[in-house]
Amino acid sequence: MLVKAPDTTARRTRTTCPYCGVGCGIIADHPPGGPVSIEGDPEHPANHGRLCSKGAALAETLGLEGRLLHPEIGGQRVGWDRALDLIAERFAAAIECHGPDSVAFYVSGQLLTEDYYVANKLMKGFIGSANIDTNSRLCMASSVSGHRRAFGSDTVPGCYEDLEQADLVVLAGSNLAWCHPVLYQRLQQAKSSRPDLKIVLIDPRRTPTAALADLHLAIAPDGDVALFCGLLRALVEREAMDIAYIDSFTNGFIDVHQHVAEHTIARVARETDLDERDIATFYDWFAATEKTVTLYSQGVNQSSSGTDKVNAIINCHLATGRIGKPGAGPFSITGQPNAMGGREVGGLASMLAAHMDLDNPAQRELVRRFWNAPAVANKPGLKAVELFDAVGDGRIKAIWIMATNPVDSLPRADAVAAAIADCPFVVVSDVVAENDTIRHADVKLPSMAWGEKDGTVTNSERRISRQRAFLRPPGETRADWWQVAQVAQRMGFKEAFDYADAAAIFREHAALSSYNNDGSRAFDIGAVRNISRAGYDTLQPFQWPRPASGDRPGSRFFSAGGFHTADGRARLVVPGQVVPPAVTTQYPFVMNTGRVRDHWHTMTRTARSERLSSHIAEPFVEIHPADAAGLQIGDADLVEVATPHGEFVGRAVITDRQKRGCLFVPIHWTDQFASKARVDALVPALLDPVSGQPASKSAPASARRFESEHFGFAVSSRCPDLSGCDYWAVAKCYGGWRTELAFRRIVEAPELLARRLFRVGAGAGIDCSAYADSQKGDHRLALFEGDRFIGALYLCHRPVRISRAWVAERLGDGPGRSSRRVGMIAGRPGVEQPGRGAIICACHGIGATEIADCVRSGGHSVRAVGEILKAGTECGSCRPEISEIIDEHRSLPAE
Repeated sequence: MLVKAPDTTARRTRTTCPYCGVGCGIIADHPPGGPVSIEGDPEHPANHGRLCSKGAALAETLGLEGRLLHPEIGGQRVGWDRALDLIAERFAAAIECHGPDSVAFYVSGQLLTEDYYVANKLMKGFIGSANIDTNSRLCMASSVSGHRRAFGSDTVPGCYEDLEQADLVVLAGSNLAWCHPVLYQRLQQAKSSRPDLKIVLIDPRRTPTAALADLHLAIAPDGDVALFCGLLRALVEREAMDIAYIDSFTNGFIDVHQHVAEHTIARVARETDLDERDIATFYDWFAATEKTVTLYSQGVNQSSSGTDKVNAIINCHLATGRIGKPGAGPFSITGQPNAMGGREVGGLASMLAAHMDLDNPAQRELVRRFWNAPAVANKPGLKAVELFDAVGDGRIKAIWIMATNPVDSLPRADAVAAAIADCPFVVVSDVVAENDTIRHADVKLPSMAWGEKDGTVTNSERRISRQRAFLRPPGETRADWWQVAQVAQRMGFKEAFDYADAAAIFREHAALSSYNNDGSRAFDIGAVRNISRAGYDTLQPFQWPRPASGDRPGSRFFSAGGFHTADGRARLVVPGQVVPPAVTTQYPFVMNTGRVRDHWHTMTRTARSERLSSHIAEPFVEIHPADAAGLQIGDADLVEVATPHGEFVGRAVITDRQKRGCLFVPIHWTDQFASKARVDALVPALLDPVSGQPASKSAPASARRFESEHFGFAVSSRCPDLSGCDYWAVAKCYGGWRTELAFRRIVEAPELLARRLFRVGAGAGIDCSAYADSQKGDHRLALFEGDRFIGALYLCHRPVRISRAWVAERLGDGPGRSSRRVGMIAGRPGVEQPGRGAIICACHGIGATEIADCVRSGGHSVRAVGEILKAGTECGSCRPEISEIIDEHRSLPAE
């Protein structure tokens, strides 16, 4: 459903994408009363007009279906005053009886900086506790800790241009093609322009990003520290060190040098499961290439040794002086749109606002004076996992969860659900009326969504951009900052939280960044501390620092020292001992988790789009062919993955992209979209000891075939009733819903099942066409209301083999010829109407069958397929998959 803009003058609004940390600029076109359309902003420095499939489909996610539009207490609609009064009363009562550490906020990288700032100010400055943490703890806390250990501040040294200017780009633990597609496009273009640019991918899986790599190092889980320690040893041997830089600007090199001395290539090969020749090639390239960028992401961060991995990478760049220079430096690419903004305002339990240090008494006092606060928290608060442990054991009496879904995203997620359910008082601010977390809320607060809210975000290269409103807020939705400020005022802090608008908060945030800042603090945007409302409305994207002096320090840090440590020198850090994943005979696999191309987090936004649901419509398990054969798992079987904490069921994807002994499962599916696919219910609470970030990519696990008597597939114009199904996964399609099914017992009455699924009773004017082969367990039913197709159910003893995309598309066709009934029973088009196959290019709706036919007819390159079909010409995220189809079908004759 495309949302219509309010009937005002035609406008085009420049705003920022709400998905990943790339921070792409977007132009929302919203003519009066017409549908909103989305395009990339060609003037935004992050994307220069490019968008990924998710960003391009944003207009399809703006509908009001399922939105939370009014405050609720105990499931009953109430007014804002009653809800806010109750929150203030319950938080104040808990603080009075049990102290300030008995309450907590759990916030999100989906919040705007202004929202984050007000929440942090209330908790740390006026409640007096540091019990505010964020879901950003789950994705980039180890980068923060690594930066602070090495640089003395959480400062990303480089910028996106470095990827295009480098001669060697090392991608460590990053599936850039799917997780940050616009940066992948920029890198791909740079590689096309300069074929000598070398790219190394370090990842246990052969992901789509590998299509661009000159060398793929399929490293063992958590082998990164050993690999980069060995690299530092190799750099010393090859005399690639920058001795002058080491002597002038760093400490700790001698200790680190001694530590890595025993990391020979032979030892590294044992600890990483890599070929010695491949290791030597990587080391040779790195040693010989002055302009080297190491870009790293969740494969590095989400580990019990994540902080040490970050510092092992940084050590190599410090020792070679390859930092803060065009085309050279370590680069942490963040997962969320405003994880960086949250770091700026102190959204983590271990930090103060404006990148100041909670452990520093002078900086605590500086913040207290600026806020005129009664007492700033004087010790770090509970980090995310610890915080919900405290909810579970009763130490936390009241918690406010904002814009995040911890019941699906935290490790031991079932225990988190139980903790929240038992907490005496739970407030949830969200845009949706139903998800796995908000169902436990005592108070639900309706927040503005993207397109309605107004503020700023900061991307991975420290660039602050505006998110601007272009839709009228529906119902009684309010900004998150307003909700927090209203509660703060009701708790007695009226003057400190009396903000007129988001611009007033941004001015205060900017002023704090420059308050008594003599240059010793990296984060400084004092130049905009007096910005007017009009100036805020027209604010252009800019990188910090932007000090009040008006000086433009440049877009990079540390090429000539200037670190924010006590002595101004960087620290090379000796990594600790890495403990490999503890696999056992009971749990012999290492389970890796991650994102897919067209979905985001827990799908509260992307699942609204039929287009985004068409690429991958159900949870899956990637498993190596040899492992699958040993478990008697066939292609498209269902697989049950288990750990001591929970179970997951998904479709088998048998592929040699996966290492033997390893599994990959996606993070996105929740109880709204699948029967048992909340993957974080399986992840243990194994934390990095420095950052507190969970190890989400190395859980010991078991796998077995999910035994089913009947497999099924259904499409329906109505949301299906899935009661009684042992396995199900549901996704939107044009005109309705598509559902994968499985039953442990034989379905004895297929027509009754179909009518229940499609919510139609007997004698309701519904005609059922059916085919059955009882011996094979094959049943096919198509239901029609007059001449309109409203649903179909396919059952078989083996996974159903039909043209799913073609069947799903028929729901949107409207009334048709009765002869179509034969095709619906068959589950595939006739010769005269070829199907598209599984959707590969979401932007243009091009399927695998169409691409294969194009290849067999002479389209032997990605470019040729793009010219003929347009596939891969929009966001480019599907190009690696197109390339695989070309390799598979190039030598086959045209049909």
